[in-house]
Amino acid sequence: MRRTLLGALSASVLVGGLALIGAPMASADQNDAYIVVFNEQVNTHAKTVAVERTYGISSNRSYSHAIRGFSARMPSAVRERLAQDPDVAFIAPDRAVAAHIASVPLSEGASVPTGVRRIEAATATAVSPASDAAVAVIDTGIDLQNPDLNAVAGTDCTASGGTSQDANGHGTHVAGIIGARNSGSDTVGVAPNTRLYSVKVLDSDGVGTISQLICGIDWVTANAENLGIKVANVSLGTTGSNDNNCGRTNNDPLHLAICRSTERGTTYVVSAGNDRTSISGAIPAAYPEVLTVTAMSDSDGRPGRTGGRPSCATAESDDTPATFTNFARTSSAIAHTVAAPGVCISSTRVGGGVTTLSGSSMAAPHVTGVVALCLGSGGVAGPCGGLTPAQIGQSVRSHAATRPASYGFTGDPRNSPGSNYYGYLVHADVEPSPTTDPEPTPEPEPCRPMGSLGGC
Repeated sequence: MRRTLLGALSASVLVGGLALIGAPMASADQNDAYIVVFNEQVNTHAKTVAVERTYGISSNRSYSHAIRGFSARMPSAVRERLAQDPDVAFIAPDRAVAAHIASVPLSEGASVPTGVRRIEAATATAVSPASDAAVAVIDTGIDLQNPDLNAVAGTDCTASGGTSQDANGHGTHVAGIIGARNSGSDTVGVAPNTRLYSVKVLDSDGVGTISQLICGIDWVTANAENLGIKVANVSLGTTGSNDNNCGRTNNDPLHLAICRSTERGTTYVVSAGNDRTSISGAIPAAYPEVLTVTAMSDSDGRPGRTGGRPSCATAESDDTPATFTNFARTSSAIAHTVAAPGVCISSTRVGGGVTTLSGSSMAAPHVTGVVALCLGSGGVAGPCGGLTPAQIGQSVRSHAATRPASYGFTGDPRNSPGSNYYGYLVHADVEPSPTTDPEPTPEPEPCRPMGSLGGC
């Protein structure tokens, strides 16, 4: 059965009457969509052509880098016969992925957002430099004409097969958190002016499939070395589990794709999800190969729990875990989990200007920016330079754990932790340079809470 995959977006999305994670697709004709994974030594092109001729099917996409295989629609009888082919490792059903955004406009004017200041990537008067590492934003695309972003077209894996221009907004918002320019207007990212590659896996309606997500990962894997891509942000998720075998045991092609891509040197930062449940039941958050990010609430860009409630999410409190965020419970999940601001986050929007969103989708790009800075800037390698993705994840988590308890938030491992593990608050250990914009962050315009979680 094909199941809905929602982007880990604002809390309001999860209570606004939209499809829930794991809900069956409404149309029965989606049940014949599959991802066929070949054994590693198989020539993808030759084998795909042979399968098409033998079974009279047409592939939608083929993969040769993160995994070897293709996606296609086929009757169950064909799937059963094809699964017996010795060149086929496994066949998995394709599933839908959808992203939906709730947003409010922010007042004009340059500012350093509270989330960027809270992790000490900037102050009200100083920001970090650009990272030398490029970042892939695997999402709805990026607004390639946005003057606040150093965005470059990557690829479009959606059904339209057009450009990687963002027609939805979610990917542009994520991109701005990572690297909005220090241009003297609008907003500033964690690693300003860092090169961002637009990898579009969701269409203008915020809808896509697992096969499209794998297409994006395959593109990153193929181009990372030539383009200098060292980090990928994936603010998406669905139900699933970690088999501790890169998907080979439970036939998970997404897990296998991420494993092979990390083996090639790309660090994947992913959102934990917004279901208030353990990440052990969510993918890709459950995969040990990724750095998983939970969301915490910050309203003033400072520690101390004195900021009060954010005006756009009245159910939240300053310096606490976000009410909607997923969390870790098992030792294996705890080992790759860290926290970042994810409530009332202001960032770039399509066409220019600023919007405010909440969700673990917004927390993940804060950490992506930190990883990019850790790799190096200004031609000088940083603490993460030369490390493997696994070592980078542990370095970021270990550094966060060295911060004093006063830096953290209620519910983190040193401040009244409960049974739910949210991780230490990430910290950007960089030397800031002067900014062209000394203005403090303006208060976001109020928005109406939606549902019991109160997200914007």
